[in-house]
Amino acid sequence: MKIAVITSNPLFAEGGHVVLARAVVSALREAGHEVDLVRTPQNRFGRQGAAYLATWLTDVGMAHDESSVDQVISFRYPSYAARHPRHVCWLNHRMREYYDLWDRFIVPLKWKGLIKEKIRRRIIHAVDRYLLTRNVTKLFTISQTITDRLRQFGSIPSEVLYPPAPPRPYRCDRYGDEFFAVSRLTPLKRLDLIVRACAEPAGRHVTCAIAGDGEDALTLQTLARQLGVDGRVRFLGAIDTTQLVEHLATCRAVVFPTFAEDYGLVTVEAFASRKAVIACKDGGGPAELVANGREGILCDPTPASMAAAMAQLADAPGLAERMGTAAALAGEALTWPKTIDKLLLRA
Repeated sequence: MKIAVITSNPLFAEGGHVVLARAVVSALREAGHEVDLVRTPQNRFGRQGAAYLATWLTDVGMAHDESSVDQVISFRYPSYAARHPRHVCWLNHRMREYYDLWDRFIVPLKWKGLIKEKIRRRIIHAVDRYLLTRNVTKLFTISQTITDRLRQFGSIPSEVLYPPAPPRPYRCDRYGDEFFAVSRLTPLKRLDLIVRACAEPAGRHVTCAIAGDGEDALTLQTLARQLGVDGRVRFLGAIDTTQLVEHLATCRAVVFPTFAEDYGLVTVEAFASRKAVIACKDGGGPAELVANGREGILCDPTPASMAAAMAQLADAPGLAERMGTAAALAGEALTWPKTIDKLLLRA
């Protein structure tokens, strides 16, 4: 089959949805299909209408040699606006500011801005509902969290299909002393919980490396200095795939304190590296994958609770290894051949 894999992406950014899209491309090629990755525009906030229209007008029905494209697989907004008679959407998320993050989004708005955004929100809801129910042949989501949001905002039915870890040379070298966190450094990821946890009485012997870059980078580094934990919390900045695999292979466990995450590929990447995951009970996707006390620990989103969870694994290497073994078994249940089989529309 000739398949177009489509996702949208802002300039100079490499989000998890792009990693997932590339993993799908790789898995489809491994299965013998001819595949191309199409990246449609995602304009700056407030100009998304043009991005939706541009995607709607993008011709994904024919290849350069005038042969037909047999199927389309799309991901996040507005990539699912692409038109094709055989269109599977594996949804990461819609524009969250107009859905589950609306109450947070409108806090700083003045009355004129609020009126404008309410109008935009109503339009986006209507357009998304049409596209996801009329423009898409089959709709999957990457987590129960996304399926629940679709049900809450629009009563749109969908099926959960958890992604496996991206194809990388994961390994487990040891269960070292240092915890590891990797994420974009933004408020919703709540990396400050890790920094504050290391300042709690239970966390004063815990060390952690935090990888990633983003708007909160300087804030987090300043917080670590203010709390006196900058000697135990390392900030690695952006890292490449080789460094990611190395840190996963040697850490004690992975810490992922994010709020209402769409999925969080780092969870299954930790599983593939035989490492337990500490996540928060309100973490969304990670909290779906981690059974408390089996593949890791689910804690309250507070520094004290996170410190206790980290201390539990810091003080018991054997427990970290047992949970890591359980995590590996859970990860092995998610395979790319099974996933691709679900994503392909049969004639």
